[in-house]
Amino acid sequence: MAPEERRAALVSATIPLLHQHGLEVSTRQIAQAAGVAEGTIFGVFADKNSLVVMALIRALDPQPTLDALDRIDRGLDLRLRMIAAANRVNERFRDTARLVSAARMLVFANEEHAEARKQMANTRERLLASLTAVIEPDAHQLRRPPCAVAGLLLLMCGANWYGPYGDPARFDGAEMVSLLLDGLLVRTDQTHDVRITGVV
Repeated sequence: MAPEERRAALVSATIPLLHQHGLEVSTRQIAQAAGVAEGTIFGVFADKNSLVVMALIRALDPQPTLDALDRIDRGLDLRLRMIAAANRVNERFRDTARLVSAARMLVFANEEHAEARKQMANTRERLLASLTAVIEPDAHQLRRPPCAVAGLLLLMCGANWYGPYGDPARFDGAEMVSLLLDGLLVRTDQTHDVRITGVV
């Protein structure tokens, strides 16, 4: 097997182990899952961290989520589009929460992984752009630009899964979108428009 194929096989074997064990996964476990001798790992990777970082980047590939966002019917009502988008993003964050935590500990705490940090930043930018595209057809209905609204929705989804305040009852997509579009106040007069011009 060529080195590139061996690296790809080891990365594929590592991803499910990261979901299960996080950064505590051992090279012995990886080798067993890949069906190779443990020394094989160090023939194609400088160390365990190099393999784990590559596996994290592969596992956090946003393309399936971007494809799902692109498939949302732009002819739907804004609220329905945003709920569908929030549900897709929530699914991604739910499935990758442990991996993202591992990436923060390993990639962002180590100056050696500058390229991995760049790739993860690119992932965030692509996710924001796809979510913005879902919202843009109804930009005229919003008080903030679609990109800002998309950023707020991503912030809520992220806090829902990565922050300490999502447990134990996490918000679903419909609740998040309602919070963004409707706020939290009970409205007794739907036609009353209150605009705050200043705060003393």
